[in-house]
Amino acid sequence: MRIIIVGAGLVGTQLSRSLIQEKHDVSLIESHEERARHASNRLDCLVIHDEGNSLSALGDAGIAKADALVCVTGSDEVNMLICGLAASRYPDLLKIARVRNDEYIRLNRSGERILGIDRFVHPDVEAARYALNAIEHGAIGDILAFANTSYQLGSIDVAPGSAFDGFSLKNFRSLIKGESLVTLLERQGESILPSGITVLTKGDRIHVLAKEKELNEVFKYAGRSEQSLRKIGIVGGGRVGTLIAEGLLYPDQDRNRKARLTAEISPTVPGASKKRSSIFSFLKRLLPKTMRRVIIIEQDYELCKDLAARFPEALILNEDISDESFVAEERITDLDLIVTATGHQELNIITAIYLKSRGVRRAVALVTGSGYGTIARQLGVDVVIPMKSVVVDSILSHLMRSGVKGIHRIGDGNIGVIELEIEKGAPVADKPITVFRLSAGGLLLLVNRGGDSFIPKGDYCFKVGDHIILIAKNGSEKEIEKLFGTPL
Repeated sequence: MRIIIVGAGLVGTQLSRSLIQEKHDVSLIESHEERARHASNRLDCLVIHDEGNSLSALGDAGIAKADALVCVTGSDEVNMLICGLAASRYPDLLKIARVRNDEYIRLNRSGERILGIDRFVHPDVEAARYALNAIEHGAIGDILAFANTSYQLGSIDVAPGSAFDGFSLKNFRSLIKGESLVTLLERQGESILPSGITVLTKGDRIHVLAKEKELNEVFKYAGRSEQSLRKIGIVGGGRVGTLIAEGLLYPDQDRNRKARLTAEISPTVPGASKKRSSIFSFLKRLLPKTMRRVIIIEQDYELCKDLAARFPEALILNEDISDESFVAEERITDLDLIVTATGHQELNIITAIYLKSRGVRRAVALVTGSGYGTIARQLGVDVVIPMKSVVVDSILSHLMRSGVKGIHRIGDGNIGVIELEIEKGAPVADKPITVFRLSAGGLLLLVNRGGDSFIPKGDYCFKVGDHIILIAKNGSEKEIEKLFGTPL
């Protein structure tokens, strides 16, 4: 594909790097001279120092022959304007805009096509979705859930002295009785596709595909056990914290309360407005609210007043989380879970680690990039949400064509979990699983056929309509395209 990206910030550069690794033709436009120079020195693609809303810059980037335009500048309006400008001349071009205004998301979800834009990506919504999914599964590790299947991909570090410390994978099925699969092993910065002779050791990070019951068993043997999360603290009452609180307090099944929430949204809460449908109407909801207590800790007094009006069931504390006396006086340390969602990633990490050391059982921390995510996990944070990586994954999923339904980067970012559907005419249709061989290594993880999900064995044959999930290293797109007829 030929893809033009406008904006060379963290998301733009990370997205460009991922697409370049997949052998796509990428052009990057950046108006800030220093960022443009930085990107030019580090990325193997065309970098243009110019305004993204310049027709000449778009022309130089090759928009006439491009397949997609992705706008990820720091301004919603600029992103939308550039997409609209492109739509006026190139209506068939796929156009994706990153926005933070909730109203644009609502309109897009309702089917309205604003300025010819095909897809909107909302960073805060994507982060909240990730956090709620982790909380729903006990916040014992990173969980990747797949649509229309009971299987999940769980990621967990092997704790010293746990049952998996020194454990050979050839004995895995004797320990975990249900259907499951160890898909990937991370060890000292290296991503490994494991085999039966692989021996796990402390500090290894394993990615396991299994149903919820078996996945909980895996986590237990790795040194983590599921615990009830009834008292939950959220540090930071901004956009992400507010969305997480809404997901915890107002599940979809409670329609009356949800309707009241929608009518009571305060216009001064970031991203909120009066009498508008909730942007959370499409997010996955979680645990029943019975006996759950939510505490929101926010330093801004005015914002606390708005939060108190919006979430009457929650306890709103106008305090500085870094104040040790406050932590002791308010008994914050008896929380089951703390979610640190301020705009400062260092504070999020430090707060999560500190509160865990004081007795909080689980911690979820919001960070900017995957580099800080690795550090946070090594320091003991249970679930880390790398904002930029979550947004990049969402954009990559929108860029995929034909039968590809989604892509998720795991490990060090050089491994992709790809969801796709076998379409009519695909070269693999009616062929045995043995045709799936990638030179860089890959593994077919899961098949959903007619509503039934299973881990494929040696007698499996690809069938049209099968929804499959596979794992592959970056750079395997040509081989996957050859097999499945789906350009990545």
